[in-house]
Amino acid sequence: MPEDDGELSAAKKALRRELLAARASLSPDQSRAAAQLLAEQALRLPELTGAATVAAYVSIGREPGTRALLDALRERGVRVLLPVLLADNDLDWGEYQGPDLLVSAGRGLLEPTGPGLGTDAVVEADAVLLPGLAVDARGMRLGRGGGSYDRVLARLAAADVWPALVVLLYTHEVVEQVPVEPHDHPVDAAVTPNGVRRFATTVRDRPSE
Repeated sequence: MPEDDGELSAAKKALRRELLAARASLSPDQSRAAAQLLAEQALRLPELTGAATVAAYVSIGREPGTRALLDALRERGVRVLLPVLLADNDLDWGEYQGPDLLVSAGRGLLEPTGPGLGTDAVVEADAVLLPGLAVDARGMRLGRGGGSYDRVLARLAAADVWPALVVLLYTHEVVEQVPVEPHDHPVDAAVTPNGVRRFATTVRDRPSE
């Protein structure tokens, strides 16, 4: 018998608690080492080596580190867009101009200075790097539950644009199965410090050529 919405929500919350506790147990040295390996793996992705614009984010706390990756992409000449959290949890976007031009924002986030480019700027991206807590064998991502990236993915679908969707995780966060709700979207690949896992896109079908 299918789970109802309440059961799915409770299952997601329980899994999030478990995964966040595992992240909190990591030492700073472990986090730094993982971030360097993560950047090395991600920079080999064809979806990033051929990208002109990448939508990414600045990692905080014990999230898999993105800062080395952001700088490496920028050094390649890639235009990197970073999210700016709006009051309604939607995301505006700004261009990454280097670590010295990031400012502290609400919820411990770091955001780019400079003008906002609008919520639709993400549709210009060739690849979108997504935060997450886990991904399963189907490519279904478990986020933190704020809904911001659900809006981003819905916006991409509404614009009929299909950038590569890539989630950045620790190795143990690639799991057998995560609870899935109807609005959830699969990703194309997960990058971990140990390598890349690719997924067949079965739910988020791309239009035929």
